[in-house]
Amino acid sequence: MKNVLAFFVAVFVAVGFFSAVFVAPANAAVKNPKVGFIFYGNEDSTYDANFINAAKRVCRNKGVEYILKMNVPESEECTQAAAELVHEGCTIIFADSFGHEPYLLEAAKRFPQAEFAHATGLKAHTAALPNFHNAFAAVYEGRYLTGIAAGLKLNEMIAEGKIAKHDAKLGYVGAYTYPEVMSGYTAFFLGARSVCKTATMDVFFTGSWYDYDAEKAAAEELIKEGAVLISQHADSLGSPSVCEANNVPNVAYNISTLKECPNTFLISSKINWAPYFAYLIECAKNNRFIAVDWTGHIEDGSVELTAPNGRTAAKGTLKAIGAAKDALAAGSLHVFDTRKFTVEGVPFNHYKATIDADNMREVIYDDYFHESEYRSAPYFDLRIDGIRLLNTAYK
Repeated sequence: MKNVLAFFVAVFVAVGFFSAVFVAPANAAVKNPKVGFIFYGNEDSTYDANFINAAKRVCRNKGVEYILKMNVPESEECTQAAAELVHEGCTIIFADSFGHEPYLLEAAKRFPQAEFAHATGLKAHTAALPNFHNAFAAVYEGRYLTGIAAGLKLNEMIAEGKIAKHDAKLGYVGAYTYPEVMSGYTAFFLGARSVCKTATMDVFFTGSWYDYDAEKAAAEELIKEGAVLISQHADSLGSPSVCEANNVPNVAYNISTLKECPNTFLISSKINWAPYFAYLIECAKNNRFIAVDWTGHIEDGSVELTAPNGRTAAKGTLKAIGAAKDALAAGSLHVFDTRKFTVEGVPFNHYKATIDADNMREVIYDDYFHESEYRSAPYFDLRIDGIRLLNTAYK
């Protein structure tokens, strides 16, 4: 009888241990968490390189192990990659591409013992999963500031007789007609228009986050249409390379292209993911709640600008950006000030944005569009006057 009782006690203990290891609550403290990262591309993509560099830096500074999985498509391969990371001991798993979300969400359902975080996603605040989280930053703030640098450059070109006032046309290479891209290019344009009143802008979409040839062709088309300065929300060096070859000033995204384009690189903006990665690790270490939907801002270091290129930037660029940055932090300047733009010739005073499938919210009040306040991922999708879309086929 004692042997039988001992057997069942042993089984009970073993089962209890198994449960503790494999179905531990997602918010359990982890002294030394292991972090797994899933990237759509690799270091060749300016978008992914920005994440990769931040991930390595933060994990090393925090003294935690990490595993990087690169070139993971937006498919079931993402779920498989997440499963592999869980089996390799990762208790925090982060994916960086918009299209990864449904597949990472499936992994979160299958592995409740791990925390899953996703950049640019929409589903965390409605998924009702305690271990699934979204994060993004108010990168439109950085876009606006780089737009000021672009507008000042246009003014300089006008003053030097290189272009006429009515030729102050910007070009923008966009990936898709998603709110994330639309919010960014609109912020960039409004920043430029704040200092160069005659600025206009053409946008050309590629239908891909990373396609060197398509981005190169888009930049060539924009120049053909009269763009004298180009920026982008796309991830290769295709557009900057065209700008360098044609001596067209360029505002980059996510990284500085000063080395590759010393004669045309102007400035760049990016999301600095280090604050969020540090936040995730500290939450895991200290058994703290991880925000369902996290938004970083320029004042907490989550949005950054590179230093302007002294060879190309207009005089006074750094001072103008600094003043605008201070005003943004103080709340006296709002990027999407509705007094500064119109839609089809009409001021926009009310707008209900789609926050999720069952949630429409009024987002214009106090004279500005409240971007990224009701979810971290952008939802600005107005088509304002002064911006011409050369194609709109990509959703």
